[in-house]
Order: sequence, then C-alpha cells, then structure tokens
Amino acid sequence: MQLELLKRMEITVFRAALEEIKIAKSSEGEVLTKPFLDACKHMLPVVDKCGASMSLVKNIVDANIMKLESRYLSNPAKFNNLQSILRADAAAKATKSSSSCTTALLWLTRAMDFLVELFRNLLDHEDWSMIHACMISYNKTLKKWHGWICGSSFMAIVKLVPDRNKVMEVIGGTKDVRHDMVLLCTTFPPLLEQNHKYLAGVGMDNHKSP
Repeated sequence: MQLELLKRMEITVFRAALEEIKIAKSSEGEVLTKPFLDACKHMLPVVDKCGASMSLVKNIVDANIMKLESRYLSNPAKFNNLQSILRADAAAKATKSSSSCTTALLWLTRAMDFLVELFRNLLDHEDWSMIHACMISYNKTLKKWHGWICGSSFMAIVKLVPDRNKVMEVIGGTKDVRHDMVLLCTTFPPLLEQNHKYLAGVGMDNHKSP
C-alpha cells in the first residue's frame, strides 16, 4: 500500500532540495556544508523555471555555491559545517574581503531568503502578479542590502519575469507541488536563520553591497 502511494506521488521541482534540507543540520545544531550547498544547487532548476530574466540571480547563486564548495572540498573533514568556513576566514583576517567564502555565504543566504519569500508570496497571494510578488519579496529581503547599481539591475530583471500563470504552470500546479512549496517555506528558513547568526558572529550579517 505504501509503495503504491509513493508511486502516485509526483516528484516535484522542490523535492530534491527538500531531501537535502532534511539532513542539513547536525545533532549539535550546526548547518552542514555539503547538504546545505546541495539544497541550494537543487534550487537552481526552480529559478530556471521562473524564466530567462532570472539568469542573473541564478549566476550569482551558482558562483557563490562554487566558491563555498571549493573550500569544502579542500578539506571535507575540517569544513564539514559552515561555521568552520567562517572561522577559517576570520583566522586569516579575510572575512570582509569581497572574494571571501564568508561573503559568498552571505549573498547565497540572502538569495535563498528571497526565493523562499517569493514562493511564500505566490502561495499566500493568488491574486498577485509575478512582478508584484517579486517586488514585495525583493523589498523584504534584498533591497536594504543593495546599492544603487545592484538595485537598478534587479528592477530591470523583475520587469521581464514571465506571467504568474505561466510560471506556476511550468513549476506545476498540483497538490504535491503546493505541498512541497509549503514545506520549503517552513523547513528552509531555520537553516537560513542559523546562517545569519553565524554571519552576525563575524560582523557580516549587516554588510551592504557598494
């Protein structure tokens, strides 16, 4: 009976990320590097489905994942959790460098904040257009951290996003998809909040782009 139920369940665009989120915290409450980065990787196909105009967001996310993954792969045992990566930057006095892993984690976490808020708004406000949902999500999560150049670039991107109905059609409008969107919006934020605490601990959570 259980096997039949599993067969009927739809494999949604969110499912792979959700599986990684489940295992992204250690028994001590640390955010584990590999499953967290894998969860973020699995969000990239979701961003793809939001249209070509979101390619800038995807490229930034991808670049930050690659930087953090490179540090992790240099010593998986040492950099098993994200806080250890931030500590290594702090020890090298590289925390505030624009090319540091700390900066990469900061902007990766903020990008995930934006995506979670976007999908929460799409779930909670069925009458909102995609542009409006993007704008409200941006204003809540990223706007205060962006300088004029970044802010202007994002505004230009938002104006090119596809129609909401088209996006939801591509993502899928079934019960399983909506269920997984709800799970994403409830299970991912605690990991992101933990990252913000790590970043605050090294004086970076309030860092703004030029």
